[in-house]
Amino acid sequence: MKLTFHGCDRTQPDPYIFEDNGTFYIYVTAGAGVEVYESKTLTGEWQFRGIAASFDGGHNYWAPSVIRLDGIYYMYVSCERNGNFQFLHAAKSGSPLGPFTDEVCLYDHFSIDSHMVKTAAGLFLWYAKDNIDCERIGTRIFVDRFLDPYTPARSPREVLLPDFDEEKFTPKCHGDDNWYTIEGPFWFREGAWQYLMYSAGCFEDDTYHIGYAVAKTDEEDLTKVDFVKVTDNGAFAPLMIKNDFEEGTGHHSVIKHDGEYYAIYHGRDYRDSSQEGYSERRTARICRLHVKDGVITAERYETHL
Repeated sequence: MKLTFHGCDRTQPDPYIFEDNGTFYIYVTAGAGVEVYESKTLTGEWQFRGIAASFDGGHNYWAPSVIRLDGIYYMYVSCERNGNFQFLHAAKSGSPLGPFTDEVCLYDHFSIDSHMVKTAAGLFLWYAKDNIDCERIGTRIFVDRFLDPYTPARSPREVLLPDFDEEKFTPKCHGDDNWYTIEGPFWFREGAWQYLMYSAGCFEDDTYHIGYAVAKTDEEDLTKVDFVKVTDNGAFAPLMIKNDFEEGTGHHSVIKHDGEYYAIYHGRDYRDSSQEGYSERRTARICRLHVKDGVITAERYETHL
C-alpha cells in the first residue's frame, strides 16, 4: 500500500522508518541532502519536513538510517563527496529532524546501505560493499563492530553472499552480466531468532526484490552469527518481488508497532520502462509482516492495509 505524502510530489527511495516518543519519521535517499518526513501514525498523512542532513561538498545521499543512543540521534548515510563515490558517513543531532552535523567519513571505500543496531555486546553496523575477489563478484552484506557511534573497528565480516542468477545487477543497469548485488540490510530479533533482511537484483528494473536470512541463536556479538538465507528447498524464493500492481520492490526497513511488524519499502507503479525517469518513481509503501519461528510472510495491499 502506498503511503500518503501531503502536498508532495517527491519520491521516497530507500525509506528508513524511525519512531521516537510516539512520532514516526521516514528518511529517504535524495540529491541535495537526506530528506525527512513526519507523521503521528504509520498509515496516515506524512508531512515533508525538509533536509535533515547535508554535508559540505556532498551530493547524492543514499539510504540513510538513524539510531538514538543516550539521547543523541545518529545518522549513517553514504554520499558522493570530495571525489569519492558513496562512502559511508556518520553524523549526529539533538533532534530526529536534524540538522545532523559533525559528520565523519567511516570508510575509505564504496560503502552503502547502513543499519546501526545495539545489542548487549555493543554497537554493530550492517552495510553493503563490493567484493571482486570471489566467484560471484559484486556487492554483499557485511557487519562491523563499532567502538563508539563514530568509530568502526574496521574488521568487517562478510555475512550474505549472492547465490542465484536472479540476484544479478542486470546488464541494463551495470553493463556487466556477471555483477551480483545483495544490499539494503535490516536486522532484527524476535524470540529465539535473528532475522537479516536484504534487497537484491537491480533497483532500476523489475528484478529488485526482498529476501531474508535467519539464525536461531542468542549470540549478542553479531560478527559471530551465521545466517542462513531462506529459500524454497534451495530454489530462489524471495519474500517480496513484483506482483500485479507494483514492481521494483526493495530497500526497506522494519518497525514493530502495537505488537505488529511492518515493512516500509519502496516500489513503483507499472509504467513503460523506456520512459524517462522510470527508476526514480520509487515511492514509499507499507505492508504487514508476520514473523514467527524463523519465518516471515508479507501481506501486500494495493489500496488499503
